[in-house]
Amino acid sequence: MTNLVLDDRFARDLPEMAVRWRAEEAPDPRLLVLNERLAATLGLDPDWLRTPDGVRLLVGNSVPGGATPVAQAYAGHQFGGFAPRLGDGRALLLGEITDTDGRVRDLHLKGSGHTPFARAGDGLAAVGPMLREYIVSEAMAALGIPTTRSLAVVATGRQVYRETVLDGAVLARVASSHLRVGSFQYAAASGDRDLLRRLADHAIARHHPQAAEAQNPYLGLFEAVLAAQARLIARWMLVGFVHGVMNTDNMTISGETIDYGPCAFMDVYDPETVFSSIDMWGRYAYGNQPAVAAWNLARFAEALLPLLADDLDQAVTMAETALGAFGRQYEAAFTEGMRAKLGLSRADGEADERAVTGLLEELPNLLRDNHIDYTSFFRALGRAARGDTEPARGLFVDLAGFDAWLNRWRALNPDGDAMDRVNPVYIPRNHLVEEALTAAAAGDLAPFENLLDAVTGPFDERPGLERHAQPAPEDFGRYRTFCGT
Repeated sequence: MTNLVLDDRFARDLPEMAVRWRAEEAPDPRLLVLNERLAATLGLDPDWLRTPDGVRLLVGNSVPGGATPVAQAYAGHQFGGFAPRLGDGRALLLGEITDTDGRVRDLHLKGSGHTPFARAGDGLAAVGPMLREYIVSEAMAALGIPTTRSLAVVATGRQVYRETVLDGAVLARVASSHLRVGSFQYAAASGDRDLLRRLADHAIARHHPQAAEAQNPYLGLFEAVLAAQARLIARWMLVGFVHGVMNTDNMTISGETIDYGPCAFMDVYDPETVFSSIDMWGRYAYGNQPAVAAWNLARFAEALLPLLADDLDQAVTMAETALGAFGRQYEAAFTEGMRAKLGLSRADGEADERAVTGLLEELPNLLRDNHIDYTSFFRALGRAARGDTEPARGLFVDLAGFDAWLNRWRALNPDGDAMDRVNPVYIPRNHLVEEALTAAAAGDLAPFENLLDAVTGPFDERPGLERHAQPAPEDFGRYRTFCGT
């Protein structure tokens, strides 16, 4: 595909944050999965990507002339502790590509080998974690949640040494950009105000051009990122998604979900749900995600202070005032989304508003105390809106408590069909993800492909996929995920 153009705007605009680098040679690259629809939107020929030259592009071993692959520098708070120099330890930005709608997208590799930011790591990735990111990110996209996308997973033919010997792989990822809160922390920590300003101008031009028209463009940038993150976290919470590692280097400026390491979807509703093997204290538990997002945004504000105003006290006041809007914006987005999940239109008067508020306040305790599967509940409730209450009632031990809630909800005339348009039947159930990854490690991609088919059409119940709609079996046990390094 000789006409492929990969721009290097990030490297040109911000050379202090870009280290030119090349992917390690993959000894025997073999395409495992290709996102043909995504490829087409990028103007890439799927048939060509399946050729040896295309596969070599997808592992970074063959890039078009003029492209400048780079490892990006960033800092970050990891579990609350600040690391001033992190960066792409096992990833490369191949370059920026303009899709068929005229939008600029990063073409990025994960698992492409050791870079100067790798520290003690080998820079490699294994097949299982890369397939996990592929399937979960594509499920998120199908749910309408802003996310990085997965273009392909390629087995490298190289062994990766972890607790056991694993097959290596590279994920080709597409994003609006890979600018993070940690990118701004890196620039701020350098003490180079010009670099910080150029980074902010780059982010405004790429993601939030409306901020350029604000009286204070850098405050406008902060407010735009805050609003995007408030909407994003609300959408996570509405589908029971647990990111698992909400470090500041994993919070994007674009408002997309990034880095699917120890992530999973919650089965039984519990705000204390944690999936990460290293999150010993539940810092990134499901119920903590809105508060952690606000904390991360406070760190973003700190990095921006030199640009907000020359007077530090004035800059702090501006940042604090803006940050105060996050909670209100999150609650508004979450409440609107939960009303949609319950099939309730906008409130009609104060009495209706009070009734809905009461339902929303009581529901979490009902779900938690009765150990209810979060995803299954809302689909069963959609049937209750159409008159069949038994599937939902059959989930509860405290039947009297649920009936009281159910009767008040039904009195508001919920729309069951509208509920089915926002409440998924299929999510990447943890037991099915593990089953698919185990089979893939043994060379059988059929379970992976079946699961991918289900979760990329999440709202329409289809025959033959009944198993994909079922909660985990009781013997599945407590689920733990890992960072995938």
